[in-house]
Amino acid sequence: MTTIAEACAAVLSTADPRAKVRAARRTAREWRAGRLVLDFAAPMPESPARPARPEFLPPARMARRGRAGSEAGRIAMLHAVAHIEFSAIDLAFDVAGRFGGQFPRAFVDDWMRVGADEAMHFALLDRRLRALGSHYGALPAHDGLWQAAGATRHDALARLAVVPMVLEARGLDVTPAMVERFARGGDGTSARILTRILNDEIRHVGTGVRWFGFVCAAQRFEPAVTWHKMVREHFGGSLKPPFNDSARASAGLTKEYYAALAAGEQA
Repeated sequence: MTTIAEACAAVLSTADPRAKVRAARRTAREWRAGRLVLDFAAPMPESPARPARPEFLPPARMARRGRAGSEAGRIAMLHAVAHIEFSAIDLAFDVAGRFGGQFPRAFVDDWMRVGADEAMHFALLDRRLRALGSHYGALPAHDGLWQAAGATRHDALARLAVVPMVLEARGLDVTPAMVERFARGGDGTSARILTRILNDEIRHVGTGVRWFGFVCAAQRFEPAVTWHKMVREHFGGSLKPPFNDSARASAGLTKEYYAALAAGEQA
């Protein structure tokens, strides 16, 4: 039988977007059915396979996305979110396959659900881009999410602190305004897709918060203080308001985590 680590590595090693979605869904389904062995001997790739497009550019060279009221602006925004969701597929399966052996089985259960969600999100966005006459890969993207994953590949606590609790939490802050802009521009279909993603991402951030807290409890660390330390050591950017405090609170990411760092204080 295939192991869970081998199956996760196979998702990461799949470059074609549609094939990656299929591999992600298949792996989550096989895990739920009990057809994957709980074994983590297989290593995760140092970086995931990528299609020939999109072209990767540094964040500073990325063009402004424009306004959601124009078709070009809508496409640019949706493409940016699609790339985030595409990267999030790899992030979910990497965290499960790379760190699952350090946690109870429920850790893998949770990240398989997250990975299946991310695959569904990407598929919805790619379908929407095609309906608008575009597709994933038509515009450049940047690889900041995976760079953060690479920087935390040797430390489960750092990975949980940075990827779900900083980078994915940022999506909770910015998505409501995107939904409003799409709705105001008359694109209710895209607004509904983004609303669905936002609701799922609250749960995904909550998954990161919960397992971060699990490690802190096991090590007798104070969670907020430990998170501050992890963010200062492993995250190169800054925490920028405004914050969606209610969505963050729903995910368990309360103000004691991020308020001090956002204010530039030493925690």
